[in-house]
Amino acid sequence: MSESILKVIGLSMNFGGIKALDSVDLDISRGEIVALIGPNGAGKTTLFNCLTGIYAPTSGDVLLHNPQSGKKTRLNGMKPNRITEKGMARTFQNIRLFPTMSVLENVMIGRHCRTHSLIFGAIFRNPATRREETEIIDTSYDILKKVGLEKQVNEEARNLSYGAQRRLEIGRALATEPFLLLLDEPAAGMNPQETEALVSLIRKICKEGHSILLIEHDMKLVMSLSDRIFVMDYGKKIAQGSPEEVRSNPAVIKAYLGENVDA
Repeated sequence: MSESILKVIGLSMNFGGIKALDSVDLDISRGEIVALIGPNGAGKTTLFNCLTGIYAPTSGDVLLHNPQSGKKTRLNGMKPNRITEKGMARTFQNIRLFPTMSVLENVMIGRHCRTHSLIFGAIFRNPATRREETEIIDTSYDILKKVGLEKQVNEEARNLSYGAQRRLEIGRALATEPFLLLLDEPAAGMNPQETEALVSLIRKICKEGHSILLIEHDMKLVMSLSDRIFVMDYGKKIAQGSPEEVRSNPAVIKAYLGENVDA
């Protein structure tokens, strides 16, 4: 296995007397699709929030290794926008689009962390600013083609179907140029056709060089898509391994999967 691009070491998160995360270890290698599963309240989204700077963990380390530059960064205490600049982007369990803005504009916003024009350029519209604006539009349109939304480019985001809104949010995250993409329940609320399209998109994104960490409750999707699975319960990691290993793990069956899993 290649070197880890994300390494989580002994991560804990306390809210007063409640320990939401308890010494969690996790790692992701380049090109992997890794799933994070567990019952509601297991600490999965809290872990995502610690990884992306929304929460500052009580203890432990989050280390990000950029495979292009070779640079390693400790993310603890870093603000979300700086973490995005370092190459890690996310989507949310509850869709967070700009509903009255166009599909294209929603993706263009994601390019903000990769632009260089400042207030001076915006006011005086110098050639460098105009070139950059053209690049933002062209890149955003290419991303919309990737996620299958090029025909809705001028549609307001609120008018898209639920599945299309999910794909738009993924497109906006891709606009930040991440090498690691975190997806928080991307298939939630989708019908079977939308879920199938989502699985194809995730595989496509991975083949293009992105690594994926996803939280998901659709066990059929998890078992068919993941290279490895981490299982959490009550803030602790209780198991990890391949889908086959996790499926047959007694602790996982007891805590989450139930006696029979149709995968």
